[in-house]
Amino acid sequence: MIEISDEEIRRLGDFLYRRTGMVYSLSKRYYIERRIDDRVKATASPSFESYFARLRADVGGEIEKFVNAFTVNETYFNREDHQLRCLTNDLLRERIAVGHGTRRLRLWSVPCATGEEPYSIAMWLLDKWPLVDTYDIEICGSDIDTDALGAARLGIYGKRALMRLPEQVVARYFRRQPGDRWQLIDELKESVRFSPVNLVEAGQTREHGRFDVIFCRNVLIYFDDTSRRIAADNLYESLLPGGFICLGHTESMSRISPLFEVRRFEDGIVYQRPEVGR
Repeated sequence: MIEISDEEIRRLGDFLYRRTGMVYSLSKRYYIERRIDDRVKATASPSFESYFARLRADVGGEIEKFVNAFTVNETYFNREDHQLRCLTNDLLRERIAVGHGTRRLRLWSVPCATGEEPYSIAMWLLDKWPLVDTYDIEICGSDIDTDALGAARLGIYGKRALMRLPEQVVARYFRRQPGDRWQLIDELKESVRFSPVNLVEAGQTREHGRFDVIFCRNVLIYFDDTSRRIAADNLYESLLPGGFICLGHTESMSRISPLFEVRRFEDGIVYQRPEVGR
């Protein structure tokens, strides 16, 4: 495996931070070296310096491939399903109540990794929400990792990803494939729209419009305080007034931004953009 000096790791970390807001320091040396070793070999670069020059010049779209190598896509269906219960028991009910007659609801999973979360939302609504056919529901999944988005659109998963799904749900929405794999049925794949986004780039988040509910779980933990505040501001602007954001169980928007109100429901704590902006 390629050996990288402390200074080279700092240069790589700074390069990644400026483009994504994610923090990778010397404490993650082994993780960094493994991924850089993969990219050096993939580009047939003779040294770290030659690879870094290629990266900065974005030869062959290397920046995108570099960023993809550092994203974490560990997830599975129905992860933190208490928030899905909160969605159908409380959040959508409130959004409907203030909807001013609109029949449209927009939900955003960001980052969506390889698609398990937005597809879980789609299946949960179909199975658990009696009003699902009454509303025009748009589910969007976004991620900075373009490789993950490609896998999400394909919709093929291994057994571990399905471990929390009841057998009847798997039978209804998946078709068995060779090699102990399962593929989502086309009708479900077509219910989610996928697109790339960088949460610290306001221009990119703005392109997606505004949403009633955003699921943004387990990504802000990879940012520093400055990047978290930038991402929080962008997420705030991506919510409709009165809209909700769901974070991971170890994350708290109260420690990041004063823009959101804390809402406590039976199935979880979420954060709300006030109806009257501040």
